Amino acid sequence: MNYMFWNKPKSYLGVDIGSGGIKLVELRLEKNRPVLFSYGLTSGKQNIHKLATNEEKNIAGLLQKEKTANTPPSVPPLKGEGDNNAQIEKYANTIKTICKTSRIMSKTAVVSLPVSSVFHAVVTLPMVKKEDLDHIVKAEVKKLLPMPLEEMALDYQALKGSPEDKSQRVLVNAVPHKLIEFYSKVFQRAGLSLDALEPESTALARSLVGRDQAVSMIIDIGSERTNFFIIDQGVPITHQSIESGGDKIDKILQNILGFEQALVEQAKYDLFDYLAANSNNVLSEQKWLDILMPVVDPIIKEIEVSLELYLRQTGNEGKRPEKIILTGGMALMPFLAKYIQEKFKIKCYVGDSWARVVYQDGLKPILRQIGPRMSVAIGLALRNTIN
Repeated sequence: MNYMFWNKPKSYLGVDIGSGGIKLVELRLEKNRPVLFSYGLTSGKQNIHKLATNEEKNIAGLLQKEKTANTPPSVPPLKGEGDNNAQIEKYANTIKTICKTSRIMSKTAVVSLPVSSVFHAVVTLPMVKKEDLDHIVKAEVKKLLPMPLEEMALDYQALKGSPEDKSQRVLVNAVPHKLIEFYSKVFQRAGLSLDALEPESTALARSLVGRDQAVSMIIDIGSERTNFFIIDQGVPITHQSIESGGDKIDKILQNILGFEQALVEQAKYDLFDYLAANSNNVLSEQKWLDILMPVVDPIIKEIEVSLELYLRQTGNEGKRPEKIILTGGMALMPFLAKYIQEKFKIKCYVGDSWARVVYQDGLKPILRQIGPRMSVAIGLALRNTIN
């Protein structure tokens, strides 16, 4: 939109649809700096990640059934089509509601793709001319993709190497066309147009690592899953994932406290605040870690797996992350960063996803509290605001 008569700054909207809710951030570029204009989030559970993998309710199935549901009455619709069509409407209505409540101005959005639905790989290829790279990448990746290349949108970039290298590494991301179509329909009904779809890993690297060229690891602890990314020269190189997160913590606390499920979420954060305020209590630290070891132990093991996977890749021999950055709703889990740091002798801390954004000082307490949940949305909004 052209604001030439009013000289209004252009706004940039990032939308993260995750299993723990929908998060959005709108930034404006003022004096070449991204400034927070608005934000919004929900805490309701979303099943959008499962839509891409569940055989009965996959993305392609939803779209095909939606088309059949919209055919003339002379063609009898299959059972359940209306329900599937309602799923797309549900997400669209939720996004519209958040945008209205948060007074979002932008009509275009950069949207996250769940890592569970993105094919991600680093392939090593011979050095070839730039004009030949596309053909060679597609020929190589075709052997690895989980479905025909024609059914997937492919994106790749050559990673930086040294002049004397005889081979080159290429980072490849691919996503089903049907998934892109699904997102397009959701946002069209929400009154927004898609500027870009981007893997969560890329958005996290932008908000938490930025231009830092050092090797680092990002651990994104969500409600259903915990994702592990190794970032090298600002680019996500490896990705591992486990089915463990905040939901498992809720179940543990529910069994201990005897609370109803509806009360556990608030009790968890109250407990987090209390333990953080009493972080010098060694007894509290040990008891807390013992209680949550069913969640902490798989995270520790997966860090080991991710490090081993990265070090085995060609060109990474001898490298080791300089830092581990925690993010996601459960990143504020007391003592976790300290425990990981002591275990691996690598600096570990909760990332500040607002570090590259200008905002009012009065918002600092609330933004710090919700920051780990907003990391992906912030990274998406930053896509077109930083060079």
